[in-house]
Amino acid sequence: MSEPIVLKDHHDESRVFIDRVVMAFACALLLTLLLAGRMLYLQVIQHDRYATISESNRIQVQSIPPVRGLIVDRHGELLADNAPSFSLNLVTEQISSLDETLDRVENRIGLTTEQRSRFERRLRRKQRPYESIPLLHRLSQEDIARISVDQYAMPGVHIEASLVRHYPLSDLVTHAVGSVRRINEDDARVLGKVAYSGTDHVGKTGIERYYESRLLGRVGYQRVETDARGRIMQVLSRTDPVPGENLELTLDAGLQRVASEALGEQRGAIVALDTRTGGILAMVSKPGYDPNPFVTGIDHASYALLRDSIDVPLFNRAIQGQYEPGSTLKPFIGLAGLMMGVTTAEHVIDDPGSFQLPDSERLYRDWNWTREGEGGHGKVDMNRAIYRSCNVYFYGLAVELGIDRIHTHLDLFGFGRNLAHDLPEAGSGLLPSREWKRSVRNLPWYPGDSVNIGIGQGDVLVTPLQLATAVAILANRGRMVTPHLLRDAELSLRPNVDIPDDAWRVISDAMQDVIHRGRRGLGENGTAWAYIGMDIPYRAAGKSGTAQVVGIAQGEEYDDAELDERLRKHAWFVAYAPAEEPQIAVAVLVENGGGGSEVAAPVARKVLDYQMIGNSAIAQRSEHQEPTFARAGAYLD
Repeated sequence: MSEPIVLKDHHDESRVFIDRVVMAFACALLLTLLLAGRMLYLQVIQHDRYATISESNRIQVQSIPPVRGLIVDRHGELLADNAPSFSLNLVTEQISSLDETLDRVENRIGLTTEQRSRFERRLRRKQRPYESIPLLHRLSQEDIARISVDQYAMPGVHIEASLVRHYPLSDLVTHAVGSVRRINEDDARVLGKVAYSGTDHVGKTGIERYYESRLLGRVGYQRVETDARGRIMQVLSRTDPVPGENLELTLDAGLQRVASEALGEQRGAIVALDTRTGGILAMVSKPGYDPNPFVTGIDHASYALLRDSIDVPLFNRAIQGQYEPGSTLKPFIGLAGLMMGVTTAEHVIDDPGSFQLPDSERLYRDWNWTREGEGGHGKVDMNRAIYRSCNVYFYGLAVELGIDRIHTHLDLFGFGRNLAHDLPEAGSGLLPSREWKRSVRNLPWYPGDSVNIGIGQGDVLVTPLQLATAVAILANRGRMVTPHLLRDAELSLRPNVDIPDDAWRVISDAMQDVIHRGRRGLGENGTAWAYIGMDIPYRAAGKSGTAQVVGIAQGEEYDDAELDERLRKHAWFVAYAPAEEPQIAVAVLVENGGGGSEVAAPVARKVLDYQMIGNSAIAQRSEHQEPTFARAGAYLD
């Protein structure tokens, strides 16, 4: 009989079930332990780290830009302030499609390819999430209205008000004050990220650049709570920014206006110094340019017009233009002869109208030389050589002095150096020497080189600032001044020039005769008397000068009418007043202007009038007709 078939083994099934339950429980327990361990790791061991991350997702730290310091002139008139402006900013984390948003903005208010590219460059420099990136600046009310209508459909697009640098006098003080401009990629690599985290601008030229650290201020911060879309829910804490320092300059905006108007549409430069302090009272370079478009970013087309202009308005002629000084150098050459015992005030030469070096056929001509060989001043002493601007006298004196003594003497007055305190971009000019010529041209110094230096021609170059500084030192009887624009600048002391009183008196009297000789009925005018000296109510000293731009061949006369306007001589005039207790020294350059007395001296007179007797005298002189006089009694040097 067969055994019964067992269909179910309850014991075995129970064992398998229990095994499976145990295994499932073990797995569940293991997973629970792993989860608990992970929770312990995250909540306890890594608590600080993840609490910080969580907090940073909820809490944003935002930079608050400081207010840039103001710049005012010596009387408190604003030269650089901060004007309210509306900009269109984008927070890219809140934008789902950046291209679509930019297209929508373009359809609303217009957006150029250049503006889009500029935005993309700013976006690449972004430092923090949810940081607002400017797209457009200086929105008009119409632009604001167009954006506001459609703003609900453009998340991440915000209109924000801010203070933007503004120059109320526009191009009048551009080359003195300078300007701020947007931080570019090169700037971003060198500027401190913390200091500039709240601003998009940095001083790029002039005073704005030199005193950047004082004008900038210190950035502030605020901690804000945001929602998932980055919208600010509340401000948790705030550290206010520290505004930049306000700066008072030595400039006189009124004098700057007068100087600019006196120069008119002519290309050139004017520098006026306070002889007592070295403070720059006026610094004009024309043509200039409006710095305001540069603040928020000038477009390429507008910049190209400035950059490529034949008149180079971006170039600061007052401190960077380097020109031959012409006859304005003669008082310094004469002073060198007196101080070094090479000549005396009483020494007289006979001027036949030209000068020749021994064993040389070349003629160095006087200004009144003619093709027929006529001209000359006859008997000439130091005084007459300066007030009549006799070239032959200074040809000979320069040769007797020699370049070594000339170089040593002119160096004392700052020629060939930048003496300015807060104008590091100012040119140094060129004060030639034997060593310079040997190193630069691999040639020796020839006596003919000294002849040219004697009348401010040849290799010697000066800036209008340098020449005004040298005149101020001469006016001060050798007391040094350091040109500067900041009124409370801490200036380093420089050694004075030891000028003997009798030598100074000879030069000063001669420079006064340049302007005043003629009204005393002495029969012979100073070179500037007919142009500015006939009715001048105060005592001043000055010197005219012309500087050739192109050479004239032997035997040929200089003729302005035959030359292109930009190849004509530059006109110079330097002066200081009052003659005995000087307050102001001025240097005027008119590019391609012609005669210094005729063209530059009247400009200098208006600057001196403003300082000495105020606006009313200038207004009266503007109505004054040019005097008529015999051409033989005046000289256009």
